[in-house]
Amino acid sequence: MIKCHLSRFMGERKLKISDVARDTGLHRNTITLLYQETANRIDIEAMDCLCKYFGVGVGDLFEFIDNDSPISVAKS
Repeated sequence: MIKCHLSRFMGERKLKISDVARDTGLHRNTITLLYQETANRIDIEAMDCLCKYFGVGVGDLFEFIDNDSPISVAKS
């Protein structure tokens, strides 16, 4: 699963979806889908734009979480 940290970056800067859309030129729907983590895909140009806007790398904006790996339980 890919987790998007857009909502965290926006919250830290007290930005609204409309602010990011206006400042980046990205479509409001694109930002909304990423903010709510319901996007099925993202354009590389949109990723590039968001990374530049927030001053972060792709690995900061998106995180891979492996849901398929077995959870190891520590023995006591």
